[in-house]
Amino acid sequence: MGTGAMTGFILWLIVGCLLVALGIGAFFAKKEVGFFNNVKPLPMRDVKAYNRAVGKLLIIYGIVFMALGLPLLAGQNSALLLLSILGVVAETIGAMAVYILVIQNKYEKK
Repeated sequence: MGTGAMTGFILWLIVGCLLVALGIGAFFAKKEVGFFNNVKPLPMRDVKAYNRAVGKLLIIYGIVFMALGLPLLAGQNSALLLLSILGVVAETIGAMAVYILVIQNKYEKK
């Protein structure tokens, strides 16, 4: 394992920790937190429960993101790097689906 692989993994972990920190911050937010960037969140019926749900989603997303970075420790192996990249793509699509189909539908004011 070279220093480049370790540096890449550490940077990957820092991004994952930032995602977890965003999730923790969502737990304590007073207003509705946004999930998508540059999109104002819709008004929700139960703001506290909505923020907790989004916080859990972001924490799980961050933890899985960090786990998907483990192949970076193997060095420049194309197959393992592709696994990390495709894993993050699938995880992101899954998180967006959970947010829209489950969280938003459950708490949105209608």
